[in-house]
Amino acid sequence: MAIFGCYLVQVGDPEVIKAGIVGGTGYSGVELLRILALHPETTVTTVTSRSDAGTRVSSMFPNLRKYLDLKFVQPDVAALASCDVVFFATPHGTAMQMAPALLDKGVKIIDLSADFRIKDAATFSNWYKMEHTCPDLLDKAVYGLPEINRDLIKSCSLLANPGCYPTAIQLGFMPLLKHGLVETGNLIADAKSGVSGAGKKAELGYLLCEVSESFKAYGINGHRHLPEIVQGLNAVSQKPVALTFMPHLVPMIRGIQASLYATLLAPEVDLQKIFEDFYQGHPFVDVLEAGMSPETRSVRGSNHCQIAVCRPQNGLTVVVLVVIDNLVKGAAGQAVQNMNLMFGFPETMGLDTIATIP
Repeated sequence: MAIFGCYLVQVGDPEVIKAGIVGGTGYSGVELLRILALHPETTVTTVTSRSDAGTRVSSMFPNLRKYLDLKFVQPDVAALASCDVVFFATPHGTAMQMAPALLDKGVKIIDLSADFRIKDAATFSNWYKMEHTCPDLLDKAVYGLPEINRDLIKSCSLLANPGCYPTAIQLGFMPLLKHGLVETGNLIADAKSGVSGAGKKAELGYLLCEVSESFKAYGINGHRHLPEIVQGLNAVSQKPVALTFMPHLVPMIRGIQASLYATLLAPEVDLQKIFEDFYQGHPFVDVLEAGMSPETRSVRGSNHCQIAVCRPQNGLTVVVLVVIDNLVKGAAGQAVQNMNLMFGFPETMGLDTIATIP
């Protein structure tokens, strides 16, 4: 027996899966550790970091004291091959280097980077400025948005975890596109993210004095999440979409708020009912009552997405408001949600937490 968090786990129990995390020092990596430390059917056995190998994980992240007794190790296929699932919380270009060898050893992969999200290798190379080293795996990878690909996720071995902006924007637009309710040629996504969305890096533009009490758009000539979003929207749309995506950086740590705009084709439709019906049975999407506006603090630290839909002045413009925590539903939480589906666990296991307010 061993104690992990507040759960007593039988180490030799075949139902308890062994998880490895490649890139455990970044924001998504430590969020994975926080969630998995309390997951009743999972034990983290390997956490890698090239620069911090040999350092105790709880020394770097004291919030994990008494929950995780591991040291960082070098990212090595041999060290990870004993895992049932490996999460890649790494920069783009890392997962595709190790994925073929791990898959050959029967290890399931959940990649939080963009390496397997975009199905066309040339499009990936154009936006991410690198050649894909295993393009033959792109068609085998399942895009891990549970609200649209749940059945495929259950049987996959290679999962591409969606980006944070793409998660929020796709969840907001999908009901409209699936039912053919809006013009597809001029969709607009005005989205804002907290600074943690940029990752854990020491760059001038993300320092407190540069970000605090300021607000700006970025990626104005094209953000690399755009092809992922368009690919996902086209998969559910009755007609090809054209999307204007404008991301913004806001002076907060966590959260994404997306304001989505489209022109309605059927003004008589009950939009509230459309959204409520579409997300019926999806445990982590909460369609708010008519007239409500979601706030990022209402989902902070949770795997929930809150959505509101409205028609200002009863006009032909439909506005969808979406909020998620970019590190949870936009990254680590959704990755664990996908893991649950891949291993036959209840979808909400380890994730049914309430947001922190204030």
